[in-house]
Amino acid sequence: MGDRWHVEVDRSVCIGSAQCLHHAPDRFRLDSARQSHPVAPDADASEPILRAAESCPVEAILITLRENGEAVFPPEE
Repeated sequence: MGDRWHVEVDRSVCIGSAQCLHHAPDRFRLDSARQSHPVAPDADASEPILRAAESCPVEAILITLRENGEAVFPPEE
């Protein structure tokens, strides 16, 4: 069994670029204010979710390991 991730979008940072929808359209939605949010906050680790986070121009997407809260993206310095 693979890793489980907890995915959040920092809505105070999100600018609604929709890059996350381009990379993982089944995992993110924009609301009426054009702010992104994950369809499901807890998900199996996947390349599309990671690409979505990496493509966000303001790094508004935060991914942590579900089991221990360790940062997946952005990586800890």
